[in-house]
Amino acid sequence: MNQLKLFVELTRLQKPIGYMLLFWPCAWGLTLAYDFSKDLGNYFFYLVLFFLGAVLMRSAGCIVNDILDKEYDKKVSRTKNRPIASGKISNKLAIFYTIILCLSALLVLLNLNNYTIILALGSMPLAFTYPLMKRYTYWPQLFLGITFNYGLILGWTSIKEEIDLIPILFYFGAIFWTLGYDTIYGYQDIKDDEIIGLKSTSIKFKSNPIIFLIICYSIFYLITLSMGFLMNLNNLFFFSLAFVFLQIFYFQLKILKIDNAKNCLKIFKSNNFLGLLVYFGIFIGKF
Repeated sequence: MNQLKLFVELTRLQKPIGYMLLFWPCAWGLTLAYDFSKDLGNYFFYLVLFFLGAVLMRSAGCIVNDILDKEYDKKVSRTKNRPIASGKISNKLAIFYTIILCLSALLVLLNLNNYTIILALGSMPLAFTYPLMKRYTYWPQLFLGITFNYGLILGWTSIKEEIDLIPILFYFGAIFWTLGYDTIYGYQDIKDDEIIGLKSTSIKFKSNPIIFLIICYSIFYLITLSMGFLMNLNNLFFFSLAFVFLQIFYFQLKILKIDNAKNCLKIFKSNNFLGLLVYFGIFIGKF
């Protein structure tokens, strides 16, 4: 039982925000591409597949992150008690868990078409090299955005079996969404990160974060709006964007306090609701 508890802690399964932020772009891409005049059962089958894939790959990613960041995690108050950093789980066992999770994710992936399988496998290097980026660049959040939103492309190709300008444009916008919310997340650890020499957009823009965050979220919002026009979504989609706007600029940026870790975590977590709002808007916009 104790080992199961450690596994849950290692993979952050008790913190759904991680895999939900990975799942929402998948759901956006899938919903955009799906023809709802056809069998809805197939749509929900794919939605479940992408959810399972998000949980499995996020869990594997957490383990790889903790293996690579073991020595750094020991020096950060928020992460020093993680199973690998604290020595409760060995690297050998952690690697075994990673292999099992990746094989399970592959079984999920094999339910999709060949085009999507190839694209998904091509993204693996991104998923497992992201943790290294904060050692070399102030833009690790950019690499996270490229990785975390890749599912938007996969959601689209799982239906269309081809790439198109619209999902690429939306993918580009979603990267800026991640740039925003992960910069907010990074303010929890900014003092420790500066001491041990790690880099992030949180540190780079600490003197004036609001301007940077407004730029990131505005790009995401305007591209999402443009995507609605390009896809000929109905008026309900554009009405839903009013709530997206409020969530971003009133319930996130207006109340953000970068020197308050609890406030930053709360605002970061609220992006799960933002992901749901965008998904719901796309869904109702297709009818």
